[in-house]
Amino acid sequence: MKNKSFPNYALMKISAYYKSKGHQVEWWIPDKKYDMIYSSKVFDFTPENEHLPKNTIKGGTGYGIYEELSQEIDCCYPDYSLYPQCDYAIGFLTRGCINHCSFCVVPKKEGDIKPYAVWQDLVRSTSDKLVLMDNNILACEHGIEQLKELSETNYKIDLNQGMDIMLLNDEICSILKKLKWIKYIRFSCDKEYQLPYFEKMIQLFDKHKISKSKVFVYILVQKDLENADRRVQALHNMCKSFSSHPEETGTAAGWLLR
Repeated sequence: MKNKSFPNYALMKISAYYKSKGHQVEWWIPDKKYDMIYSSKVFDFTPENEHLPKNTIKGGTGYGIYEELSQEIDCCYPDYSLYPQCDYAIGFLTRGCINHCSFCVVPKKEGDIKPYAVWQDLVRSTSDKLVLMDNNILACEHGIEQLKELSETNYKIDLNQGMDIMLLNDEICSILKKLKWIKYIRFSCDKEYQLPYFEKMIQLFDKHKISKSKVFVYILVQKDLENADRRVQALHNMCKSFSSHPEETGTAAGWLLR
């Protein structure tokens, strides 16, 4: 499979495992013979390579395959040499989610929220950046404790799946205030009933003096485009009403459609 802009976590662990056993690992080259070929897809809209051999071992939600890696492979530290342009670490501190949204495969694939790793096992010695892919880190006390520990370090982080806005409170805000962010503080607005929680977020961020210029909101767009538009407009109106603090500069917030 060709190199991607964002690393494939499963392939990195598979590569690390086989290299630890003395095997050579490289990106698949058509017409070249291999003992084993792995292909992993996260999204079902990712196009399939029609030239992949029939005996290719496939996995990931993009294939509709929810099996986990074996414990022997999953415990391996990922092989970052597959992605030489990647200058950050990636990983999960928790797996699973307490919510059971109809559009999400996470509960079916991973079950309820549970601890998965500690941040010390994820970071790289060559980088001060850590991208966390947790689906609902605020729903797990372990996840919150890990964020609290990270807030006492010099590591910069990104929670690239977006946090659960409904779980935001004073304790969480005090942690978010201390954390160093690679770029954004991300949330998701997938349903209209979440909108009042964004109004609460504005109040909490004002109270804790957290710059709202760092806020980034994902918008889930499904068949009901009018619903998505109402959420966008509501968030846009909140954005215009932001009160600024002296340290806030630039755009008040960023909204992203997804």
